[in-house]
Amino acid sequence: MLFNSVIFLIFFVTFFFAYWFVVGRSMRLQNVLILLASYLFYGWWDWRFVFLLMLSTLIDYFFGLIIHQSTTQAKKKLYLWLSIVNNLGILAFFKYYNFFAETFQEFLAGFGLETHPYVLNILLPVGISFYTFHGMSYVLDIYNGKVTPFKNFVDYAVFVCFFPLLVAGPIERANHLLPQVAKPRVFRYEQAMDGLRLIVWGLFKKVVIADNLAVIVNDIFSNYSHESGSTLVLGAVFFAFQIYGDFSGYTDIALGTAKLLGFELLTNFKFPYFSRDIAEFWRRWHISLSSWFRDYVYIPLGGSAGGKAQALRNIFVIFLLSGFWHGAKWTYILWGGYHALLYVPLFMVNTNRKHTGEIVAANSWFPSVRETFQMVLTFVLVTIGWIFFRADTVRDAFHYIQGIGHHLLTMPKYADSLLLVALLLVLDWLSRRDERRPHAFIPALPYVLVLTIILLLFGKGQENNIEFIYFQF
Repeated sequence: MLFNSVIFLIFFVTFFFAYWFVVGRSMRLQNVLILLASYLFYGWWDWRFVFLLMLSTLIDYFFGLIIHQSTTQAKKKLYLWLSIVNNLGILAFFKYYNFFAETFQEFLAGFGLETHPYVLNILLPVGISFYTFHGMSYVLDIYNGKVTPFKNFVDYAVFVCFFPLLVAGPIERANHLLPQVAKPRVFRYEQAMDGLRLIVWGLFKKVVIADNLAVIVNDIFSNYSHESGSTLVLGAVFFAFQIYGDFSGYTDIALGTAKLLGFELLTNFKFPYFSRDIAEFWRRWHISLSSWFRDYVYIPLGGSAGGKAQALRNIFVIFLLSGFWHGAKWTYILWGGYHALLYVPLFMVNTNRKHTGEIVAANSWFPSVRETFQMVLTFVLVTIGWIFFRADTVRDAFHYIQGIGHHLLTMPKYADSLLLVALLLVLDWLSRRDERRPHAFIPALPYVLVLTIILLLFGKGQENNIEFIYFQF
């Protein structure tokens, strides 16, 4: 069930009225309704995977209770590792088994040994990486004493399965979302209007920007060997804005939908293409994932406390894992390693935390010449990385980059679509000071109505049936 579909509109309007006007006086009934709606929402893709979602939820719920009740540290650690093995085992089976089997086959073939490993012919459960990390963070926080387990299973299940964030995040934390689940919600008009503002802005980024660019990107990357260098550059730039419009658009819709139900979810994007270096980019892009790896992998491995050598190892670990989290392909792993290489020089000269405060040009209309150069350079480096992310194989990625050098100064195809990119950049720039209230200088109701009309006129999501990119992760 796609956010940009008529069926979701019918589903959510029906749910909204039942949530506030039928069971609105009972928080417990609201939570039960959320859980049932979340299972319906998830089962719309494939009802069989609802049972996998239930199993994953039950595993972490019970291990959270057992860890909390254990009287010795050894038992706590044992149950923690059993939980981790269960979670990663399920994830590895569905998402990575074929990758490991085929990689092992290729490795043996290098020594002249022919093997025929058993390959699974199964669908990847939608959003499995997201809800697995939800559950793991809950158990890890209990083990570290940051939260106490919730005894009410429905409340915990809502935390894991809450349909706005179920299939593509943001990856929530127990200490942020669970307290909201466990307390009564009150409908607030201002919060609801902010939610509608985010929903229509997210749909605009997805349906008008990302989906229109997707058609062009698919054509260029599918036929890159026949395109000029200038067109290949444009293809990479268009993909950078396609994936941003697609993923941040989904996040905005998720945050807005949650606001309509009285919830506040974590921010996942803060205008990453206005970053002045790679470190700032990763503090603004997919924030919930990068902070997850920081808190549950980088810091437990020792962070930077053990000296430069240990820190460098840990940096490469989290970036490579971040790439692998996205999918079972070497292109994703190479993408993660590429970003590690970009990050390391900043870390070595202690400038990786230079831009931790306000967004660029926070107190002026335009960036300085220096800031403009920094943003352009960072965007170019990030866009090179997106080529590896988008390419079907590592060989395709390198051939694509190699092809940029041919006929680079010719007029590219699809140059008129740069207007979409320019439009998104201008609109983002105007709202860069507050990502949760886009274009707050425009009154909410006119804003919602105008963007809705634009969506109806220029939206391509239903026509091309383009799913959100991060559904595959």
